Amino acid sequence: MKLRRIMIAAPKSGSGKTTVTCALLAALKHAGQQVVSYKCGPDYIDPMFHEKALGIPSKNLDTFFTGEDRTRELFLKGRTEQDFAVLEGVMGLFDGLGGIREEGSSYHLAEATETPVILVIDAKGMGRSILPVIAGFLAYDTERLIRGVILNRMGEGYYERIRPLIEELRIRVLGYVPEQKEMRIESRHLGLVMPDELPGIQKRLQAVSEEFAKTVSLEGIMQIAGEAKELVTVHALSGGVRACPRDRDHGKPFEDRQVHRNRYEGKEGGGPVIGVAKDEAFCFYYTDNLRMLQEAGARIRFFSPLHDRCLPQECHALLLGGGYPEQYAEELSANVRMRETVRQAFLSGMPVVAECGGFLYLHSAITDQKGVRHAMAGVVPAVCSYTGRLVRFGYIEVKEHQSYFLPAGERIRGHEFHYFDSTDNGRDCTAVKPATGREYPCVIEGEHYWLGFPHLYYPSNPRFAQAFVEKAEKYRDRKEYS
Repeated sequence: MKLRRIMIAAPKSGSGKTTVTCALLAALKHAGQQVVSYKCGPDYIDPMFHEKALGIPSKNLDTFFTGEDRTRELFLKGRTEQDFAVLEGVMGLFDGLGGIREEGSSYHLAEATETPVILVIDAKGMGRSILPVIAGFLAYDTERLIRGVILNRMGEGYYERIRPLIEELRIRVLGYVPEQKEMRIESRHLGLVMPDELPGIQKRLQAVSEEFAKTVSLEGIMQIAGEAKELVTVHALSGGVRACPRDRDHGKPFEDRQVHRNRYEGKEGGGPVIGVAKDEAFCFYYTDNLRMLQEAGARIRFFSPLHDRCLPQECHALLLGGGYPEQYAEELSANVRMRETVRQAFLSGMPVVAECGGFLYLHSAITDQKGVRHAMAGVVPAVCSYTGRLVRFGYIEVKEHQSYFLPAGERIRGHEFHYFDSTDNGRDCTAVKPATGREYPCVIEGEHYWLGFPHLYYPSNPRFAQAFVEKAEKYRDRKEYS
């Protein structure tokens, strides 16, 4: 497929990739392009900003999760040659697994998808030192993927003086982005704050995209994207079962949930209904995870543990994703009816998958950052508390001790990032750190439930999604004929 595409990357985190990416997305959309977006790596929040800029979901791509061939297939799935794909990198361009390996890096994704790279340089506080930074990255770019640079947080006057010197390095200078304090995105312990927490986010995105179009060459970016090579996949996506590849390898406010629902909820009947927690507290879902549940036959129905009083009608399973339940612990605790409904659903044998924030919600209580204890659903007889530090972080492979969701010997890949910890993290699975081989117990698991801190990426082993849907089907059949 001859798909126009570009990657926005940087030498390091904090260079302004998300701001530049969102400005570019909005500017391209305003210019009449059919834009789609992707985020490199396991990040949940940056794709939410992409969605705000485009009005359609963004997707994650990760070469550690799915290897090169499968990642290309996921990249092209559902695309047409009319699309214009923008990929946002993660961390520094060459920063991969464990900080030293290629897998999971922005550069590896650019290699796998043969995507031209535009390097965003945070120029604040720099003069001629910009030159060796760019020269070093160009020298390390063995595949000659870096095709242009954008200078972030730079004024027009200095840009005009430094640009000719950069061009002597034989790299295209596409423009500059002045510092805009109104578009600064604050951070919290899990990364950036979510877009709906920023007042007037749509106006801010519009303003920054308008300024971006004045100082950065959209024509130059589109020309580079149009020069991307035709991309061919080795295997067609068939939806069949594939084992986990080995080491070659979005949140909306409650009032907008109905709009979001229509993107995933199938209109055809017949399949089991999976209730997916989706509100301000629970919003971390990979687009491809939900898609795989649908392709396995499930119908997705969103509900809010914060605002709703009951589960979706004819609910046959629950998916409680990550998010910030600790930020809404008081409100979640006050919704006693929902807490009890979830608990009774679990006790009835309803299949439940809960990841990170969803795992917290199923505990007896959460103790927040102020030391206040809030009652939760009471499925897990343990308490979660804020530790003040990053407890576990990074990529993992999860293997089960019993074959509940995966066959014996198979693994599924995921990611951990949390500051809260539990008095019972579970011991029914083993997490393996791929960079070091270190292992530790995790997950509370049984025939109908999988509860733990890891965020799973279903395309790394589709058997997990299939098993989840099959359990929902069995629960539905048992309820209908009981």
